Amino acid sequence: MTVINDEIFRRGFPQRFVNLRSQVILVPVFAKIKSNLTVGLCIFLLLLSLLVGCFPCAAQDACYSRLDQDTLTIGNQFIERKFIWNKGNVITYSLSDKKGGKVWFNKLRNPDFYIQAGAGTQNGKYEVLVKKDDGIHIAAQETIVSFSTDALDVKRVYRINAQSASIACETYLKGHLSGISGGQQSNAADLKNIEIADDMKVNSSTAALDQLKLDGFHWQVKAVEFFDITDWNNNLVLENKFIPYRKKGYRGNLLFVHNQEKEAGFFFLKEAPASSVQLAYGGQDFTTEFGHFAVNGLGLSAKDIRADEWSKAYTVVLGVYSGKEFNQLQALRGYQKTIRKNEPGRDEMVMMNTWGDRSQDAKVNERFSLLELEAASKLGITHFQIDDGWQQGKSPNSALAKGSFTNIWSNPNYWKPDTVKYPNGLGPIVKRGKALGIEICLWFNPSIQHDYADWEKDASAMAELYRMYGIRTFKIDGLSIPNKQSEINLTKMFNQVLSETENQAVFNLDATAGRRGGYHLFNEYGNIFLENRYTDWQNYYPYWTLRNLWQLSKYVPPEKLQIEFLNKWRNADKYGSDPFAPSSYTFEYIFAITMAAQPLAWFEGTGLPKEALQLGESVAKYKKVQHDFHQGTILPIGEEPSGKSWTGFQSIHKDRGYFIVFRENTPDGTGILETWLPEKVKIQLKPLLGRGRAMIQTTGRKGALKVALPAINDFVMYSYTILK
Repeated sequence: MTVINDEIFRRGFPQRFVNLRSQVILVPVFAKIKSNLTVGLCIFLLLLSLLVGCFPCAAQDACYSRLDQDTLTIGNQFIERKFIWNKGNVITYSLSDKKGGKVWFNKLRNPDFYIQAGAGTQNGKYEVLVKKDDGIHIAAQETIVSFSTDALDVKRVYRINAQSASIACETYLKGHLSGISGGQQSNAADLKNIEIADDMKVNSSTAALDQLKLDGFHWQVKAVEFFDITDWNNNLVLENKFIPYRKKGYRGNLLFVHNQEKEAGFFFLKEAPASSVQLAYGGQDFTTEFGHFAVNGLGLSAKDIRADEWSKAYTVVLGVYSGKEFNQLQALRGYQKTIRKNEPGRDEMVMMNTWGDRSQDAKVNERFSLLELEAASKLGITHFQIDDGWQQGKSPNSALAKGSFTNIWSNPNYWKPDTVKYPNGLGPIVKRGKALGIEICLWFNPSIQHDYADWEKDASAMAELYRMYGIRTFKIDGLSIPNKQSEINLTKMFNQVLSETENQAVFNLDATAGRRGGYHLFNEYGNIFLENRYTDWQNYYPYWTLRNLWQLSKYVPPEKLQIEFLNKWRNADKYGSDPFAPSSYTFEYIFAITMAAQPLAWFEGTGLPKEALQLGESVAKYKKVQHDFHQGTILPIGEEPSGKSWTGFQSIHKDRGYFIVFRENTPDGTGILETWLPEKVKIQLKPLLGRGRAMIQTTGRKGALKVALPAINDFVMYSYTILK
């Protein structure tokens, strides 16, 4: 037998001979070849047979990976990244935007991944896996590159699919490491001036997950930092635009790097919690120095690395684009839409949750739930979620008893339906929900003690609710991820529930408090419950909610966010004469604010006045276009919401799409909104909801459209078509 391994590749055998298990065992075929064939012909036939039988990525997938002598190449129809093999500790050679015809050459001759100085590299290995579509993830190809440095094993998994101009890189570590290079950057005030040449050579020893060093000085860079913990934060996005100069660190999950000369660039996305809550955080996520751009912060400390188990660092995604800001954002969104497939019957929802009117668990029981379902049906609700109170165990937020999340599994019935509130179990609720076309969903708080050591029990409890009642959507609350083991165990819990529900489970991941996943971690598991807002405490203002969604929608797919609308009639007296009080808006307008996202009716349906139920007509119209609207690239348009702006959203398909336009409390009856359409394009607009009129219009500068609405605090939803 002949084994094609890493060493043979380095002698010239193409990558395509590798199968899914890293090495191909070749049955000797030379003995079967007639003696009069030349050696050259023998080799040709062998290579031809292997090329036919061992191609690692089907042609229709349009992705490829090959190791040819000392060059590793990974790509698809949009992007290609070439590496110098370097015994497995690869160094980027070039990065190509194939559609834009741009090629960037890396000037750095150090490995892309850096964790500790002075370590040699050995045992480089190469492997290719093809992952099939599983209902959550689209088909993808994984190139697995592994190597060792002294007592540490490193595995880098480069993941690419056929649909986006990006390559994600997952990093795994195993073995022993005395420490990880990094820490706080030096304060510029303590450095010497530019005349001292030696002192200008800043130490570059910070650990790096990925890095590029490119030619040129004319770079425009934007770092975007995000904030969750929305019980405390109401400003969720911070943009930092700068020209890179001397070495400096920046915070954020996103780094956009644009070259002014080529009108093209790339982005790094760090799939990690918000900077303020990341694990083992060294003070920055990115480092820039002229044309050198690095991603820092592994999310691991030396003590997190085990001798017998792989520890995963934060994932880094590298994407390319050519053009302006729109092309940049479209490239980012192209990747984000591949993280979790958006299935209309599973992921689209207009949810009503029992918690928003502050009754806590006091009302929750069978009769209340059945009455809520009747109201929900009139509103057009698709998902009814029973929050805290359905279960036998009592939480600390219970209005009925002083409960606890400590040692949940000392009560084996904690996550079974309360036998007093639901004497017949949840069966009657589920049955009535099905009759009304409403899916029943539940609230769930994983057992936090000992870094979620009871994750298997938590997963089994949710899987059992799926088997018994078909319940598959769970609001996951109360998370705290203070260390790597907690993150590992929670990941195992989510994956186990997906496995036991045939990938039908959906998790509404609460982002309101604590150390949680934020906007860029756990995205494959469902959507994000963004914020708690209540009229009881006057912290619900419709334009605040609109502003948070508007700002996030530029960088986070809004269809992955649950956005609340409240009962505007409750506590109206507490707002007094406030012009931005919820009562100043129509119920339809308050609902429309949420349409770019997954609408969340954050109230008790039985507490609404009769007039509120008329909203059902608008919800019915919205549901007809909801999925198509969400399938587009949704970006903010107009001005930032302020309560007095013309603002909105655009959903972009190829030659068509949608607009939602809001006239806030402004005396201007006509607004001019910059959009993401090209200039001087003729479009036809048809109103679907709200009070706008049909029209044909040619876009102005920066794709500007002129929209008229008859009253303040009014809106219109349009479908648009670009006319040829």
